[in-house]
Amino acid sequence: MPYVIAAPCIDVMDQSCVEECPVDCIYEGERKLYINPKECIDCGACEPACPVEAISQDRRVADEHIDFVEDNRRFFLDVLPGRDAPLGAPGGSRKTGRIGADTPMVADRP
Repeated sequence: MPYVIAAPCIDVMDQSCVEECPVDCIYEGERKLYINPKECIDCGACEPACPVEAISQDRRVADEHIDFVEDNRRFFLDVLPGRDAPLGAPGGSRKTGRIGADTPMVADRP
């Protein structure tokens, strides 16, 4: 997974990164944004656009946010609350619109 969005995005979701992403691979949960690992082209355009510095390459995630690497993957592979199937790789967030659900790790975070 090239880029990951970590804890600083929770309840902020500025979405400056969404505007910079050339492949539309950043999806909106209820409280946080998620980068689709199958759709991301590892260009890095999103990283400097994030005002809360929540985005980094999966290999450079700060130790305190390392759990977000796997959690970001789960957003696309697991069945989220209120959904019947995993999101997978639908080909862009404009096609799906706001997902409106988070992984349990994010949803349960204070």
